Amino acid sequence: MRPTVFLRAGMAGVLCAAMLTGIGQAPAQAATPLSIRGADLSTLQRAEDLGARYSNQNGTQGDAMQILKAAGMNYVRLRIWVNPASGYNNQAKVVAFARQVKAAGLKLLVDFHYSDTWADPGHQATPAAWRNDNLSQLETAVYNYTYSVCDALRAAGATADMVQVGNEINSGMLWPVGQLTGGTGGWSNLAGLLVSGYNAVKAVSASTQVMLHIANGGMDSQARWWFDEAVAYHVPFDVIGLSYYSYWSGTFSGLQTTLADLASRYGKPIVIAETAYPFTLGNADSQGNNISSSSQLTSGYPATEAGQRTNFLAVINAIKAVPNGRGLGYFYWEPTWTAVAGNGWDPTNPNSGDGWDNQALFNWSGQALSGITDFAN
Repeated sequence: MRPTVFLRAGMAGVLCAAMLTGIGQAPAQAATPLSIRGADLSTLQRAEDLGARYSNQNGTQGDAMQILKAAGMNYVRLRIWVNPASGYNNQAKVVAFARQVKAAGLKLLVDFHYSDTWADPGHQATPAAWRNDNLSQLETAVYNYTYSVCDALRAAGATADMVQVGNEINSGMLWPVGQLTGGTGGWSNLAGLLVSGYNAVKAVSASTQVMLHIANGGMDSQARWWFDEAVAYHVPFDVIGLSYYSYWSGTFSGLQTTLADLASRYGKPIVIAETAYPFTLGNADSQGNNISSSSQLTSGYPATEAGQRTNFLAVINAIKAVPNGRGLGYFYWEPTWTAVAGNGWDPTNPNSGDGWDNQALFNWSGQALSGITDFAN
């Protein structure tokens, strides 16, 4: 996910009728909570350092991570960049925050972008320090870097429970060498890089699960093609990860089809690694929001607190419906990224704003919205 550029084709959200019982009235829920009820809190550390304050639904101020945990969150996702200009989301910061995650009794997913900045289907820039490396050198760099981070987490008492080897790598990673189209790579190169990352994770902790993560979770043909190629090139993985934003990633019925197909075809558990929805079309800072117009919304889900909550719950119900219990869970993307001066999207520009403030699960005063109650599902 890269929050300030529209990367995915805009698609009209066609809601599966079985998932909607009316805005403000939650869709029917399965009785058993999912094993992964997570949130990506990658901007929270910087927000807190800059003085952000959070409170629960009753207005009682407290620690954002603890507020989310009390609501039912049990897993935290943290992205890591190689050498970001801001100094945040680097190894030292991630290890320090991971210790807090573990001290809070939560599990940890580490999301390797293998870049100095955002990596997603349209951007996979090789870190500056590796820019002139050939394939063999990049495979070594990926292994050594991944091992270094995972080993530092282990030494800090914060061993990762799960690791993503790449972020939304539909088009590959570490461009152009690991690029699937338009670069010098192709699947053979990408496979070598992914195997290096997998092997490094397992060398530190054999029990850490490795996820391969792509975007557009409602587009089954794309997902099937990608994972068919990964299997054909003998890329090992433990978990399938999909991003699903109903305004970008295909219909809810398409999501359900994709989840069922991939679970059956590859026999692997599946996680919705990213999802979110706006509670307003308003804007809290000078940075334009990614979703700012009613024409971008999913049909049946207004940009209201109730609309956000029911959209989130529809995603949860979709992962619960995966056959044979292979739907592990989900991560809400950046629920604490409220507009805080200095905590903008661009790591090279401290004056940049936040294009996600209207999709957080806390309002502009830092008070929790009703969407946090979905973590209990």
